[in-house]
Amino acid sequence: MTVEYERHGPVAVVTMNRPEYRNAQNSAMTYALDAAFTRAVDDPEVKVIVLAGAGKHFSAGHDIGTPERDVDVSFERKAVLWWDHVGAEGGDQRFARESEVYLGMCRRWREIPKPTIASVQGACIAGALMLAWVCDLIVASDDAFFADPVVRMGIPGVEYFAHPWVLGPRAAKEVLFTGERFTAQQAKEWGMLNRVVPRADLETETMALAEKIAVMPRMGLALAKKAVNQAEDLMGLRSGMDSVFGLHHFAHAHNAEVSGGDSLGGQDARSMRDANRTS
Repeated sequence: MTVEYERHGPVAVVTMNRPEYRNAQNSAMTYALDAAFTRAVDDPEVKVIVLAGAGKHFSAGHDIGTPERDVDVSFERKAVLWWDHVGAEGGDQRFARESEVYLGMCRRWREIPKPTIASVQGACIAGALMLAWVCDLIVASDDAFFADPVVRMGIPGVEYFAHPWVLGPRAAKEVLFTGERFTAQQAKEWGMLNRVVPRADLETETMALAEKIAVMPRMGLALAKKAVNQAEDLMGLRSGMDSVFGLHHFAHAHNAEVSGGDSLGGQDARSMRDANRTS
């Protein structure tokens, strides 16, 4: 299964399960994640949701090159009301798909009324940052590393553009301008992470935090979460994201126009990985 679901008392654990592809997120995984989150929200016994990744890495981000990449497959639209991307062309196709499976789904998950905790080990790259950032808390292993290298594609950052709010403006610029990996220790200093723990203790430390939260009343947790999210939005998070989503698609269109239809600026999963290793 692309996503596994387990319940441990009041804690639901949702695990991305494509370890052979470093849990790269295709549309099938997107909708499996949504189904798992919905299941947890609908279960009155669940108080907290943990998002994890099977294997060595949390996630390598969006699937841009595995054999199971399903970019041309229709999907059930749940996050936005727009027409199907299949059969559309150019910017029409990209905007329709990314509005749903990337920006729209992340915004939907940010509003889950139960506390969510990302449990991150190994790689958390580009689109994987979006998955971690929509969670309320992030616990990372000391060997975790992070990056948003999509400026190499001529694109100003991933679709869920929370960088200035999560990292602060100067750290956000450094992350984007260099495309380099940053460590869990750096992420903690910048305020992106709640806790950094030894790799061997990641699961137990995450569960201990989830269980501590789970003793609080469900309604209180939901309202506290909504209060903080509303404060972020008043600080410009949602409107800022809207504006950058337009820049993101302008970049895709520019790439396609100057390179004969390649919206990724000549990059693929391998070239991005190799550039990141040598930067």
